[in-house]
Parts: sequence; C-alpha cells; structure tokens
Amino acid sequence: MVHVDKVNFKGDPNIGLYCVATDKYAILGEELNKSKLKLLNEVLDVPVITSNIYGTPFVGIFCVANSNTVLVPEIIFDEEFENLKKQLDGIADVKKIKTLKTALGNNVLCNDKIGILSQEFNEQESKDIQNALDVKTKTLKLAEGDVPGSYGILTNKGGIFGSIVQNTEIKVAEKLTGFEIGVGTVSTGSSIMGSGIIANSNGFLVSSNSTGFEMGRIDESLGFI
Repeated sequence: MVHVDKVNFKGDPNIGLYCVATDKYAILGEELNKSKLKLLNEVLDVPVITSNIYGTPFVGIFCVANSNTVLVPEIIFDEEFENLKKQLDGIADVKKIKTLKTALGNNVLCNDKIGILSQEFNEQESKDIQNALDVKTKTLKLAEGDVPGSYGILTNKGGIFGSIVQNTEIKVAEKLTGFEIGVGTVSTGSSIMGSGIIANSNGFLVSSNSTGFEMGRIDESLGFI
C-alpha cells in the first residue's frame, strides 16, 4: 500500500486547510472533488467523511481532532454539527468549545496523547481543550506566530516542524511527545507545515508543489523510513 502521495484541492496547494486526519478517520470539506476521497482513503487507510464547518470547506482551520474527539467552535452550524455526530457515531465524539479563537486547527497541535496550545487561550479554554481531547497539554509558542497547528504536524509515530521553529521550542515539544521531531519545509520552502501536509500514522499527503527532498524529510520525520 502506498503511504505517500501529492494532491491539491481545486488547484490550491494548501491542502491542510481542507482536511483533518487521525488514526481512526479523516474529515474532508464537503465542497471538494469527491474523487479525492478515494486517494485519501488509500493513503491514510481510514474512513473519510465529508463536512463543512461554518458553511465553509475549511475543516482543517476550524476543527482539531484526534482518535478520541473532534473539537469544533460554537460557530459551527447546527446541521453541520449533527451531520458530524451522525457520521462519526461509534467512532469518535464530536464536541463544541466556546472560544474567540475559532481557528482551532491553527491554534492547537495534537495527537492521541498530547496537545500543544496557543498561549492566547485562557485558563478555562485550555482546560476545556485538554478534557475534550483527553490529552496532556502545554501552551507553547512556535516560531514567529502563536499558531502551533500551523507550524507543525504531529501523528502518534512522529512529527515535523517548520524550519523557522527555534531549537529550544522543539526540545520542549519533544519532551512532551516523547519522540524526536524533525525540521523541514513543504510546498517548496514553506514552514507552514499544517497547510501543506495531511497525515496520520498510516501515511501522508503533501501539496502538489512540494519537492522530493521535502517529501523525504517528512517521510523520515513521521516515522515511515
């Protein structure tokens, strides 16, 4: 089975904005080409469902997920929320959180055991995220922006951060995860790893303009070679 491939959605290489993947399921924005569902299913080796969040296909921006839970902001439409719960019934919980930081996918980086949170979440929000995802959490600023979900990718097997993330920040994250985290780029030189990669422990997809060198670094960092 092939564990890596290139893809774009409607010509957009920022594939991570439209999808979130875990070791039990993946969610893809509803308005995208359904032919991509088969590719995601083959590479990630999990069921792929479709949904919009707040009337948009930007699932990767508005929600954060692991095998336990999909966490969405309260701005999600009721119909979308019920649709997610129906499709993930018996697979994962779907929960809402009240926060002004509605771009949860940008502000939280997690796997099934840990979560790295933006420092802009207040104490109650941080507790709510920790409880909802059932993970150990830590607030940590990565690189120039307080958006850990944008600058990194974590699975249960490995992780990779953008090349502009500081070594001291990587060491803190490695202590939390318990494994080494690689450093690299995607989409021909971008450190915004969350936008250019969709990954779980079974495989990963990168933006169509990513280089062979970048793919090799991601492959190694996520524990496939």
